[in-house]
Amino acid sequence: MLPAGGGGCPTRRPRPACGRERRGGEMAASLGRAAAGLLIRWQTSAPRVRTLSSSNSFSQNIPSGLWKLGRLNHVAIAVPDLEKAQSLYKDVLGAQVSETVALPEHGVYTVFVELGNTKLELLHPLGDRSPIASFLQKNKTGGMHHICIEVDDIKAAMTELKKKKIRILSEEPKIGAHGKPVIFLHPKDCHGVLVELEQA
Repeated sequence: MLPAGGGGCPTRRPRPACGRERRGGEMAASLGRAAAGLLIRWQTSAPRVRTLSSSNSFSQNIPSGLWKLGRLNHVAIAVPDLEKAQSLYKDVLGAQVSETVALPEHGVYTVFVELGNTKLELLHPLGDRSPIASFLQKNKTGGMHHICIEVDDIKAAMTELKKKKIRILSEEPKIGAHGKPVIFLHPKDCHGVLVELEQA
């Protein structure tokens, strides 16, 4: 017998739900558990996917050759007046500046300015056929001439760069200002920048 004003399901027992309500509640609980499970799986798997994809793309960018680039050794600046340039970096900017060194094989006088993380190389023409003289004819007040990057194996670098159609401005390495073998890469093959590679 139903209570007065009763509805469809008896209310005397502790579990009053009818079959339809019970099934609806079980379905909602089941859907909730499924959604929670999907959320947990997504949270734990998504970061792994991102990590793997980023590490794979990074490894694809690593050169596969037998040589690799090292640190930036110096930035070279051609100057029309070497003494004034030395004075600027030494007396005005307070940098440590080397003595002038003549490199007849390269047609330049060089001076190195020591910085915390690299060096500047000041270049001035030596001799009538100096490449710096022709540079200064086009750039009367001077300017950046080249950058120098260290390599761990200059011979291997030459072999691989030639295969990749990068022009090298000498058949063999020459001894540079630091007493180490150097080569120069054609600026037209290096986006307009003359690049010097130096054996580390």
